[in-house]
Amino acid sequence: MAQSLARIIVHIVFGTKNRQSWLTTAVRPKLYAFMAGVLKKIECAPILIGGVDDHVHILCALSKNHAAYRVVEEVKKHSSKWVKSQDGSFATFRWQAGYGVFSVSQSKIQDVRRYIANQEQHHRRMSFQDEYRALLEKHGVEFDERYLWD
Repeated sequence: MAQSLARIIVHIVFGTKNRQSWLTTAVRPKLYAFMAGVLKKIECAPILIGGVDDHVHILCALSKNHAAYRVVEEVKKHSSKWVKSQDGSFATFRWQAGYGVFSVSQSKIQDVRRYIANQEQHHRRMSFQDEYRALLEKHGVEFDERYLWD
């Protein structure tokens, strides 16, 4: 085979350190645009980025040239620096150490897009912790609650 081709869609989820409510409605659109730019620079096509005040969901096409952990590392590192540069009140902003990455089949992309787009409504009835546990269980990811949060 002469060409190496891939289309790997992933749903990435991570929160703020200690689930603090850093991500105001004013900062979110700019943050998501910045994150999309970081993804593009590392050859990952952003599909949709959304979330609420304490966490982010990213739906993107993973580059065949980068491991998922590296993509998350780059997005978190650069976006953390960006958030801190916005205002002195963000000086202690941090993302949580962990993250979740879940595969998404082509047939489910629209479902995940809707899910991310409806985060505000979704979190009126469910906490980030409950949502994240449900995502882990849905995708068959084993976890130890003692190490899930920071």
